[in-house]
Amino acid sequence: MKQQLFSTILVAGLFSGIVNAQNMDIPVLYKTIQVSGLNIFYREAGTPGKPVLLLLHGFPSSSKMFEKLFPLLSDRYHLIAPDYPGFGYSDAPPPSRFAYTFDHIADIVDSFTKALNLTSYSMYVQDYGGPVGFRLITKHNAKPTSLIIQNAVSHEAGLGPLWETRRAFWKDRAAHEEQLKTNFTSLEATRQRHVGTNPHPERIDPDGWMDEYAFLTRPGQAARLVILDAGHFALDEVPAQIGNEINTFLSSNN
Repeated sequence: MKQQLFSTILVAGLFSGIVNAQNMDIPVLYKTIQVSGLNIFYREAGTPGKPVLLLLHGFPSSSKMFEKLFPLLSDRYHLIAPDYPGFGYSDAPPPSRFAYTFDHIADIVDSFTKALNLTSYSMYVQDYGGPVGFRLITKHNAKPTSLIIQNAVSHEAGLGPLWETRRAFWKDRAAHEEQLKTNFTSLEATRQRHVGTNPHPERIDPDGWMDEYAFLTRPGQAARLVILDAGHFALDEVPAQIGNEINTFLSSNN
């Protein structure tokens, strides 16, 4: 299996300037398929029968992040890019009905490849796509013909300073809930994931992070933690506060 490690800059540089007018005429299709009782949305381009490239997105993106690749590669490859459950336009069942773990998401993606009869394919994985794609190999015995890895972590040493907030949350959820929400879902954090330290932020289309932020803040997507100054039977002590908090929460999610 060939392995190719690309940075974001290298990917952009490698493919820049090779698109032609003929490629632009190849349509991108927007489809949905039932997988394990869920509607899984995916983008598809290119001709069935050509080598398949399975594109696995990161957080908090969706298959939309790969749209710029479609006109560059769809004349030579059959491109398939799914949205994971809870991402993009795929179903987002509540955590009470769906375990949002890399293991479970990999199970869904494996079932997705089987539903589309993808028996041979290369994989391009970015960010969360890494642990999902790696599990297709280690858990589901996938044998990609090529593996393209972009900014995806597979080991503890790869988790940088950004993860300090998340590690603190694991140790003390109540004390770090708001920090974690800011770290994951705030507009500024969403923008920063795209812009980073790029010396030319004016070249980055804001639609990318605004679309992601819209999905992150859609009803039912975010959790809310309220700490009450009350005992186990809190309704005996602060029923009015609980009622107000429930009204606020349900109003924002309906």
